[in-house]
Amino acid sequence: MRNILIIGTALGLLMGTAARADDLTFAVAGPMTGPLATIGDQFKQGAQAAADAINAKGGVLGRQIALQFEDDQCDPKQAVSVANRITAAGISFVDGHACSGSSIPASAVYAENGTLMMSPASSNPVMTDDAAAKGWTNIMRLYTRDDAQGAFIGPWIAKEYAGKNVAVLHDKTAYGQGVADAVRATMNANGLTEILYEGINAGEKDYNALVTKLKDAKVDVVYFGGYHPEAGLILRQTAEQGYKFQLIMPDSIASPEFWQVAGPAGEGTLFVFPSDPQAKPEAKEAVEKISAGGFKPEGFTLFSYAVIQAFAQGIERAGSDDPTKVAEALKNGEPIETVVGTVVFDEKGDLKDASYDINRWSNGSYAPIAN
Repeated sequence: MRNILIIGTALGLLMGTAARADDLTFAVAGPMTGPLATIGDQFKQGAQAAADAINAKGGVLGRQIALQFEDDQCDPKQAVSVANRITAAGISFVDGHACSGSSIPASAVYAENGTLMMSPASSNPVMTDDAAAKGWTNIMRLYTRDDAQGAFIGPWIAKEYAGKNVAVLHDKTAYGQGVADAVRATMNANGLTEILYEGINAGEKDYNALVTKLKDAKVDVVYFGGYHPEAGLILRQTAEQGYKFQLIMPDSIASPEFWQVAGPAGEGTLFVFPSDPQAKPEAKEAVEKISAGGFKPEGFTLFSYAVIQAFAQGIERAGSDDPTKVAEALKNGEPIETVVGTVVFDEKGDLKDASYDINRWSNGSYAPIAN
């Protein structure tokens, strides 16, 4: 029995903050391992910083927040297993998942069990659109949608690169193809048609055949819906062939790992990201504390932080930790104050009035450009 208790304690420490009987336990679900583990680390850092800050001020309705971290590796099957484990543990609030391909199947488990899921990263419209169509009220996102991102960057590409040869690529995932199709649609509607539209296989190490195809087609600009490992490899192999195009990406490459993979071949890469939350005055204290711990709060860090804040304010607003009542309280039209700014949710659980920056990678870091 002593050994069992020791093992149980060790597992509790690995999975998150050790919970007491009267704590509010929130799960944080994302790719804690695997090729997209930087996103999972951003989730963990943001959520833990938020929980620590809220607990230091007395918690939520007098209760402390405890966190349980779950690894779905951005794999749909693993995400469903994680969702079942979370609900079986009686946890009613989930900060996650990251990849849309994970969030969408996991959402069915949460809906069935009355768990409130709020993603700080998943952008495919299907997640909340399908939930609304099925009458699920507990599936939300504190992030932007692909169609909103497409409406922002598609017309810009059409104007900026009029007369150029543009290719649209995607990685065949719910996220990658979803955002690529949204951008393609608005780009086409604004008068620019791509000369190549193609899906790639994520996880491959050799994209030279693709690079040759782009080179032979004299492609000037590539919009790629996908993640940083593939983007970085494509750029490196493009440079090795003595060829260069302007790469434009969605929000997935807001990670130092993009530059680690791409190296100097990543110079000038553009990507869209919600208007920099690190620059907002509401984020100043959080950014300073997280940075003091040796972690740069970029990418999805502050969005994960904001989800924990939203849960806390929703519980206080509802006067209850019943997830259905909390979801209703969060979607009542009143603003929620977070580190990414004041947010308001619509009836589907999506953010209203999203805004974006176009960022450029240069010499290992990125910053917004004038647009």
